[in-house]
Amino acid sequence: MKTEILHTSGSTGQPKEITVEYDRMLASARMTCDFLGLKKGDTALLCLSTQYIAGRMMEIRAQERKLNLIRCEPSAHPLKDIDETIDFAAMVPLQVYETLQVAKERERLSRIRHLIIGGGAIDQDLENELSTFPNNIWSTYGMTETLSHVAMRRISPAPPTGKEKYYKPLPGVSLTQDERGCLVINAPHINPDILHTNDVVEFNNEGGFIVKGRIDNVICSGGIKIQIEEVEAVLRKFFGNTIMVTSKPNRKFGEVVVYLTTKQIDEHALRLVVPPFWLPKQIKQVNRLPVTETGKPDRAKAMEIALQ
Repeated sequence: MKTEILHTSGSTGQPKEITVEYDRMLASARMTCDFLGLKKGDTALLCLSTQYIAGRMMEIRAQERKLNLIRCEPSAHPLKDIDETIDFAAMVPLQVYETLQVAKERERLSRIRHLIIGGGAIDQDLENELSTFPNNIWSTYGMTETLSHVAMRRISPAPPTGKEKYYKPLPGVSLTQDERGCLVINAPHINPDILHTNDVVEFNNEGGFIVKGRIDNVICSGGIKIQIEEVEAVLRKFFGNTIMVTSKPNRKFGEVVVYLTTKQIDEHALRLVVPPFWLPKQIKQVNRLPVTETGKPDRAKAMEIALQ
């Protein structure tokens, strides 16, 4: 059986090698291409590192569907020198954000027929801006074991009923919850195992889901469970991307909430926007919020900083 060695981000944010079966990658590529209606001769842009799953999967999709693949060096401005008509591209949120800051690149992004965004959370302000675009823009949900996404949520064009909140599973993917309230994925064409995630989810009546946060990103303070991502989502509405929530051990409460921030916070303003049990016992100012090599919040490093 043909296999490949690729990289993914480990729990510490450091790259680690994984062995991937080619047939599984091919099945995942076929699922994405079918869902988006990609056909032979369509043009795809590869602007992610092929050492990682996301970039390598773009190559596999191009091979499977016989797409015309345009390559560019991975950077924060992937459309800087690209003026061709692009039918399909995959980017991380940082690339999308930086692209929107340059008028010419912003216009080029609006012409991409299908843009999928993965590899990290999409800021609400960024999503609001993208929802006005005329092209098809999707937020994706997936994990290392699924070799890419197994569910998508449309950002643009926003449907008449308003923005979509829930991710919808792709054909051939079955989703349930375990006793912890975490997502369970059954996608035998991609992975023969039933995959138990650590993502706490909430389903709607149509089988779509929203991710409330990771079960291992829960702070238990004085018997109250606090979902880190839920707190950060509220804080972003008022303070932007300037605060990261973490914790440190405490003799009395077990754990206490700590905020890392890149600018001074008005503590009175905090009390107006979050409930008392979400308020920090300590606020630490930092030059920059810790992120992993792939741009995700570095939770382990944040806890280290809280202990200093």
